[in-house]
Amino acid sequence: MKAFLEKFIGSTKLNAADDKIYVQDLLKHKVNAIYDLLSNLYGSDKLVLRAGKLEALQLMRSESLGKRVLALQKIVFEDPTYDIVPDCEQMPEILEKIEEQIADYIAKRSLEDDLERKINEKIQQKHEDYVREIKMQIIKENSGSENAQTLKKLAILEKLEHKKLSRSAMEFLRPGSFNEIVGQERAVKALLAKLASPFPQHVILYGPPGVGKTTAARLALETAKSIPGAPFDKDAPFIEVNGTTLRWDPRDITNTLLGSVHDPIYQGAHRDLADSGVPEPKLGLVTEAHGGILFIDEIGEMDPILQNKLLKVLEDKRTFFDSAYYDPHDPGVPKYIKKIFEEGAPADFILIGATTRDPGEINPAIRSRCAEIYFDPLTPTAVKKIVEQAAEKLEVELDEKVPEIISEYTIEGRKAVNILADAFGMCSCRVMDDKRKFLIKAQDIYEIVQTSRMSPYVLRKASQEREVGKIFGLGVSGFLGSVLEIESVVFPARLPGKGNIRFNDTAGSMAKDSVFNAASVIRKLTGEDLSNYDVHVNIVGGGRIDGPSAGVAILLAILSTLKNYPVPQDIAVTGEVSIQGKVRAVGGIAEKIYGARQAGINTVFIPAENSADVPADLKGIKVIPVNTIKEILSFIFPKIEINSLVS
Repeated sequence: MKAFLEKFIGSTKLNAADDKIYVQDLLKHKVNAIYDLLSNLYGSDKLVLRAGKLEALQLMRSESLGKRVLALQKIVFEDPTYDIVPDCEQMPEILEKIEEQIADYIAKRSLEDDLERKINEKIQQKHEDYVREIKMQIIKENSGSENAQTLKKLAILEKLEHKKLSRSAMEFLRPGSFNEIVGQERAVKALLAKLASPFPQHVILYGPPGVGKTTAARLALETAKSIPGAPFDKDAPFIEVNGTTLRWDPRDITNTLLGSVHDPIYQGAHRDLADSGVPEPKLGLVTEAHGGILFIDEIGEMDPILQNKLLKVLEDKRTFFDSAYYDPHDPGVPKYIKKIFEEGAPADFILIGATTRDPGEINPAIRSRCAEIYFDPLTPTAVKKIVEQAAEKLEVELDEKVPEIISEYTIEGRKAVNILADAFGMCSCRVMDDKRKFLIKAQDIYEIVQTSRMSPYVLRKASQEREVGKIFGLGVSGFLGSVLEIESVVFPARLPGKGNIRFNDTAGSMAKDSVFNAASVIRKLTGEDLSNYDVHVNIVGGGRIDGPSAGVAILLAILSTLKNYPVPQDIAVTGEVSIQGKVRAVGGIAEKIYGARQAGINTVFIPAENSADVPADLKGIKVIPVNTIKEILSFIFPKIEINSLVS
């Protein structure tokens, strides 16, 4: 009470009776002021209704100041459970809390009013923009769509249409028949068998880039059109799209693959349809491919959700549309739109997907619906033939070394043709006489590869020599195999039994386990305990070896160094070595064999369990399946008796 008085009358001293009278007057005025404020905030009628709901109406009309304050508590805090009438000592504190609550309410209401004002301003602005747009549309309709400026631009565009440069080198040199697709005879035959049938199959083409997957698919359709019994008409379409450009739009606003619906308000449906509020379906590539081929390059890069949507289309052979704006009972809906919404659009096509990814990375549901065909990596011989074919089309002569040089720098047919086309352009600048046949020299190719900062694809090549402690293993990445140059050195340990084995840290834990397996097998064969030696095994060039497939090569490299037996440098080995000395199966056999052939390897040793994985028409390389390490030793060291290895 004292604080309340000092707040309003300062330090002026009054007697007790005067204090009480003065405080009651102040409280009465303050209560009246709060009621006036609430009346202004809510309105008189609403204030009465609010008091009635909160059981405060009688209290509000009471002559008792305490009851009126109690009514304020119920009204302001919206709590009808308040039932204690405050006395003069309690009223100042209660009124202070009531004022704070009212202040919060006023602040909130002020913010809401400000927001509502801004919203109304935005609505008004949008309305004005819409009216302005309608006016401009009416003006355009009355004045026509053409004017001097638009007609001038049309004339310039039509003039540009008559100017054409020659076709690109890739377009000109693209194979025009299956005979021009080099090194893929098995894949081409399999693809044609899948399409030229009364019951064609969906297909996934696997293989490295630049080996002819897209071209083979195009030619297969053209060939299938002419085969009796094939389901393709003469005008069957070939729709090509890259999977990296296809993305799933969760809003369903755009979908070039499956199609989408443009609503009449926000998405720009045709004007005639928008005026009548009719949504407009936009058909996708699956409908354009109806009756033909839908070719999706890099299908493994597609959005997973879009892949699942595509599976539904493959099952239904139709694609369906939906829109909140479509009214089936609207007589203004055109028949074709009504048919699309109610029956869907036809999408009966054959899917051909191409990918450079590993099969395990492709959607299993898509794989289960498709036949799978593998395109082989190109060999140096195949690249040479591709270069010679391209030279014939360009009508140029080649230095005899040119095809071989190009084959050293790429294993892609597309890249090989690009290098030749660049050299052709350089030759054209050097020789201006069109009547003279161009000669592309080896120096032209070297200049191209140096300008492009290219390096030879195969850095490690076989030789006819023998070396101690060095052997070629085989690795694979994707669809490309390569040789791994593995070397080792062995020194007597400084202290017997205290030797150590060192191996590349980046090779991986499984490859390191192969070193320890090799140590056990060597001890079993020779009686030598590698703990008495310091052994260093190195993968030349470093890198990670995914899996235990280098186990046999590591064992032979260590054994060669330990016994000073030279190893032929025109062989390569692959396989996991068990501690029993057995050679166990590994993956990527076909790719590894092709990689070995590119490096000039003559003989490859593989696990006998992988015999079925060897390509049937393999040429230019010998493949020897083996079951144990002893079998390999008998081939590599023919003059040494295996039993003599045992000490």
